[in-house]
Amino acid sequence: MLRGAALADPAGFVDDLPPRAVLDEVQRVPALFSALKATVDRERTPGRFVLTGSANVLLLPQLADSLAGRMSLLRLHPLAQCELTALPTGPSVGFLDDLFAGRFTLRRVQRLAGDLAERIVAGGYPAALARPPGRRRAAWYRDYVEALVQRDVRDLARIASLDVLPRLLAAGAAQTARLYNSSDLAAPFQLSRPTIADYVTLLERVFLLERLPPWHTNQLNRLIKTPKLHLGDTGLACALLGVDAAALLADRATLGSLLETFVYQELRRQADAQGDAMRFLHFRDKDGAEVDIVIERGARQVAAWKSRRQLP
Repeated sequence: MLRGAALADPAGFVDDLPPRAVLDEVQRVPALFSALKATVDRERTPGRFVLTGSANVLLLPQLADSLAGRMSLLRLHPLAQCELTALPTGPSVGFLDDLFAGRFTLRRVQRLAGDLAERIVAGGYPAALARPPGRRRAAWYRDYVEALVQRDVRDLARIASLDVLPRLLAAGAAQTARLYNSSDLAAPFQLSRPTIADYVTLLERVFLLERLPPWHTNQLNRLIKTPKLHLGDTGLACALLGVDAAALLADRATLGSLLETFVYQELRRQADAQGDAMRFLHFRDKDGAEVDIVIERGARQVAAWKSRRQLP
């Protein structure tokens, strides 16, 4: 009903809003952005409107105005471990500051063992975590993907093979933390490589997949310049792969890949929470030397992480 009113008369809909309003799933009515621009230009009061959505609204094909200079962007990731295990004083997000300041020191701690697998399988979506571990939580993740594809992807692009996207995302889950290879992803489907590449881009726009760029310079010609593929959340990946914590512990290769994605997503979530501009990349050369995660802060600060496992 509200969406219909906004579609029929965007300017009138915005004019009738209260002084402060939250517009959820705003990507479903791109015409609102021009109306919002007009009312914001008339009254520049910070925080008048909070716009939320499960897709990157700036990439909508029907978007007439980006509200550039009139809004701040904040990506809300699934919950980080420091939020899920917050101390009474609040979650600790100072790890990256300590790392770049040289204050990070190695220390002995109790091994997480099976608890690590449980955390990887659980993921970070609050609605999923509200359900008991097992089938109900995995079903929520699968239903979330289906709803997102049927609703938000339709708004981003008119494609005929929507049923391919959940299966493509499952294929991406099986290749998480590996070098992106559109041929490998296209193999199970009767679709061309360019089409698969377009579908991967759509899944990125709804925050289900990410491509981690390579770190390289023009002077280092022996570096691999292919991005890595990462699922947006390990709980989602495990649900698509049909693995629980016990199965994950028994499959060391899958555990290693998902652990790398788990660490990458944790660092991304902490970085965004701190508000510092950081670039995340990976490093690999043609001789096989690699670093799983490279973090750049500013022009001179670089930090890196490498797991002890052998990547495929």
